[in-house]
Amino acid sequence: MDIKINPKTHIMNLKNSVFFFVILISLLSCGGSNDVVDDNPIIAETCSAKVVSAIPTGTNTVLVWAEEFDTDGSPCSDNWTYDLGAGGWGNGEAQYYTRDNVVVNNGILKITAKKEVFNGSQYTSTRMLTKGKFQFTYGKVEVRAKLPKGGGTWPAIWMLGSNISTVGWPACGEVDIMEHVGNNQGTTQSAMHTPSSYGATVNLGSQYLNDVSTAFHVYSVEWTAKKMIFAVDGNVHYTYNPSTKNSDTWPFDANQFIILNIAMGGSFGGTIDPNFTESSMEIDYVRVYQ
Repeated sequence: MDIKINPKTHIMNLKNSVFFFVILISLLSCGGSNDVVDDNPIIAETCSAKVVSAIPTGTNTVLVWAEEFDTDGSPCSDNWTYDLGAGGWGNGEAQYYTRDNVVVNNGILKITAKKEVFNGSQYTSTRMLTKGKFQFTYGKVEVRAKLPKGGGTWPAIWMLGSNISTVGWPACGEVDIMEHVGNNQGTTQSAMHTPSSYGATVNLGSQYLNDVSTAFHVYSVEWTAKKMIFAVDGNVHYTYNPSTKNSDTWPFDANQFIILNIAMGGSFGGTIDPNFTESSMEIDYVRVYQ
């Protein structure tokens, strides 16, 4: 990984050098999304991310956006919003997504799936996304994470096209940077969903790691105008590069946003262990380079 700066130090230096500017902009922009009421708003000056002086070079080595989770409490509402509800939007999942199953503590974001009855569902979890907050075209995404454990858990780090509300899925394109199934412990998968292949897509690759739930790993995708390259800790396990690129195979010439979640059960997660009580996905950072 060719990084010329320490992102956390870089971000702090930027905050210090443009303190009053950040305060002003944050006060104007930091808050919940239009469709989600923020019961616990973040104090504006504590919101982190957005490397404000970054100038992309097209080499995917310049840090243009980073969420370091440096402030304890709720995730910054200037960076994240939430999908709320049950069923998994067609995947037959067992959880109900809330904003209550996520917290930032000691520099780590924790999304926790729990066995508990809520609004008719038997499990709860959180699905958070940068939709309407940050979206981008081309770049390298790196997420340092430790995954939950347990039969039926289905954590994911992924992206969707920002035009999903107008063109629908899969026309918007879906990029699964990392998916893991507790019923197949240790196998992390990356996949592409497009109009030419979606659902049980043929466009995928995976690698096995024996410590995904006990150690942090860096899950990444490098997205260019020609291909997508997926890796864990720099070890590539899949490249998507269709010979013919059109709206059926390559809806990836427009903005995408980032999603973090844990699903339970469903079409991919499978049978939930009856002894499951709770487990968390821990995330150290989300970084985007261009």
